Amino acid sequence: MNVQFDGMYYKHQKGNNTVSVIAGVSAGKHSFIQLISNKNSYYFEFPPIDFNPAKPFRIGDNLFSAEGIAIHIDENGVLISGELKYTDLTPLLYDIMGPFKHLPMQCKHRVFSLHHRLEGSLSISGDVYGFNGGVGYMEGDFGSSFPDNYLWIQCSDFPGKSCVMASVADIPFAGLRFRGCVCVVYIDGVEYRLATYLGVKILSCTQRHVFLKQGKLSLEIELEEGTGYKLIAPEKGEMVREIHERVVCGARFRFKNDGKILFEHSADNASFEYVSK
Repeated sequence: MNVQFDGMYYKHQKGNNTVSVIAGVSAGKHSFIQLISNKNSYYFEFPPIDFNPAKPFRIGDNLFSAEGIAIHIDENGVLISGELKYTDLTPLLYDIMGPFKHLPMQCKHRVFSLHHRLEGSLSISGDVYGFNGGVGYMEGDFGSSFPDNYLWIQCSDFPGKSCVMASVADIPFAGLRFRGCVCVVYIDGVEYRLATYLGVKILSCTQRHVFLKQGKLSLEIELEEGTGYKLIAPEKGEMVREIHERVVCGARFRFKNDGKILFEHSADNASFEYVSK
């Protein structure tokens, strides 16, 4: 697989405060940091670096690792600074891509922690976001391009230690295309997996409604309308494609096993992308 871009996504949420930080490299030409909050989004370019998401790495004066991040950016009148520490990380039982991790694909996904505790704060242009006792989530993508059409949703805004992540995308492969899905529902220490390689059926996938079914398991998500803020995404390794993410989105989740509801909650702080070319 020809890796042209590689990036990490760090989400931080406490109450109605949400800030996600994206850090990575583009086509070997530069590294980048993006931030998106419930108020705005920002994109900064830096010189290229040797990037390994499994190890601590530094972009400019900014440090990223599985134990936390430290940010200091002062560019074009925008001042962003702060430190966040991560504890009690929750890794997946096995790779989110399953057997697909061995195949050459346009884009591969990875999840490093479904749920972890936060300590610290970030200041963005004078607005201070405190995250002591908040919840974090950590994932990444690498490859050549994001899919032309895809949906992604993540939410940890639930009672207890719970998380939902789901992605549906049109995947080019071996001259053909198929609609693929990876999804994890994590409920108080129990991980449920729905995925193409496990036989999931995508019964609905729109900006307002997602419905997945796999054997006796089913997940239904209802989403509120909204627009979100601009992010820059990879296209043939270059960070040139404009998408939008709603880092704060209202959603309702209903998860069943053999008709019995295991998990049903509404959340105000889901994060959501719906991209269609």
